[in-house]
Amino acid sequence: MIVFKSVQWQNFLSTGNAANKVLLNKSSTTLIIGKNGEGKSTILDALCFSLFGKPFRNINKNQLINSINGKKCIVEIEFSIGSKEYKIIRGIKPNIFEIWQNGELLNQDAASRDYQKILEQQILKLNYKTFTQVVILGSASFVPFMQLPPGQRREVIEDILDIRIFSTMNQLLKEKAQETKDEIIRIENEIKSAKDKVESQQTLIQTISNAKAESIKAVQTKIDANNAQISTTQSEIDNIVAEITTLKTRITGKEKLSEDIEKAKQLKTKLDEKVETCEHNAEFFTEHDVCPSCSQDIPEDHKQKIIHDLHNKMQENNKKISDLQGALTTLTTKLEDINTIIDEITTKNIDLSTKNSTVTLLNKQIKDLETEIETNKADTTNLDEEKAKLKQLAKDALDKITTKNSLQETRNLEEVASILLKDTGIKTAIIREYLPVMNKLINKYLNSMDAYIHFELDEAFNEIVKSRHRDDFTYASFSEGEKMRIDLAILFTWRQIAKMKNSVNTNLLILDEIFDSSLDTAGTDYFLTLMNSFGENSNIFVISHKGDQLFDKFRSVIKFEKRNDFSVISAP
Repeated sequence: MIVFKSVQWQNFLSTGNAANKVLLNKSSTTLIIGKNGEGKSTILDALCFSLFGKPFRNINKNQLINSINGKKCIVEIEFSIGSKEYKIIRGIKPNIFEIWQNGELLNQDAASRDYQKILEQQILKLNYKTFTQVVILGSASFVPFMQLPPGQRREVIEDILDIRIFSTMNQLLKEKAQETKDEIIRIENEIKSAKDKVESQQTLIQTISNAKAESIKAVQTKIDANNAQISTTQSEIDNIVAEITTLKTRITGKEKLSEDIEKAKQLKTKLDEKVETCEHNAEFFTEHDVCPSCSQDIPEDHKQKIIHDLHNKMQENNKKISDLQGALTTLTTKLEDINTIIDEITTKNIDLSTKNSTVTLLNKQIKDLETEIETNKADTTNLDEEKAKLKQLAKDALDKITTKNSLQETRNLEEVASILLKDTGIKTAIIREYLPVMNKLINKYLNSMDAYIHFELDEAFNEIVKSRHRDDFTYASFSEGEKMRIDLAILFTWRQIAKMKNSVNTNLLILDEIFDSSLDTAGTDYFLTLMNSFGENSNIFVISHKGDQLFDKFRSVIKFEKRNDFSVISAP
């Protein structure tokens, strides 16, 4: 259990050279009061800055230095874990970061980031996010558990259940598994290389064992076969070239044909426009008896004559369109035939290219075979010497295969361990065991605060909420006061689970302005009753503007006020 004993700060935010010090384990319940801007919530920033190097609120590090004095910003916190006493000192201008254990300064040779890891992972065994979820419920920069993204919710739960070690083990296992995988790949490449060497050596020995004449004869037979294939393929190439030449004579005039089709299309478009114009004019004279320009009546016989002429023009143009369409169809068919021939030429060109490549490859093989003949003629290697080399190469290959088998067994074990250490493995099993306890505690605290809802978290830490009438809700559906009750219930649950696990269990609980906005009078009374049931091992601090209403509810009171523009602790 972490027992926080005191925190003090000077030249920090609105505090000047005169340090403010708060004893954190003196009283079971403490009320912190003061007007706005007088430094009540500075204790939250001091705690977070001393432990994690960053404030609770969204403030830049350089803004933490008192703007009047501008230097010697110092925050100190003292706490104990079991029999060990710790003091953490942080400062800005000059920068200071010291960890004292039982009066001795821990080695500062490590980089600042690694020094912080020692504090979080080896001493506190919790990080900033978990600390703010278990120790602080604030109205400023605090993000309630239910508003955290799923990944951060899981981190908090893993810290509380003290199972983050499995994540660390999983990360180390991943690194080790990657090393094993890389080693397997390396040894496989070596095995392949060794096998290639053995095969090459066997080929060499076989070549030496055979009579040079027979070997050369066999190679020459391959050369003769390649030459015969080249002759056959070349004949096929000549035939294809002749076919392509013939086909090309059948595609002349394609450009002229394409131009004629385009002209026919343009002419048809113009005729279509003329028909459309005639139809429009005929429709006008059919529907109108008065000239729109001069407003005079149009004689009926004149209208009929115009309409008759327009219909004659439409019939004439439609006939031209029909004739033109027939011609266009004929031209298009001819063009399609030419395109079919072009496709056939393309196919034959591909075939031609393939056969040319075959000839090139056969010539290359002939060249390689001729080189092999020359090598055989010049080879005078001693057969026994080559057999000794083959034996050693085979032994090296077998040794590497044995090494690979051993590495593969290790890899198989690492894969099994990886399955166990993933989020869906051991950690999920542990979380699944504790979920009923968590949900029971959350609902117990909700009932204690007169919140008649049923609230549960699933294995992904998403909420399942039902109201009194069994309607489904989400956390966001509730009012701010109801959300505050849920946040408090979850906070108390995490502290109780931490106490059961002895993981991030601590005496300290700080609540910032929760009585000032979201909780109504009934909610405040329920919470105060619940607060007084925490026992003597808890030290609860409540920051509030409602000092006059809460004075008699707490065993001790701390008041902050401004003197000469500096925040100081004064008698309440």
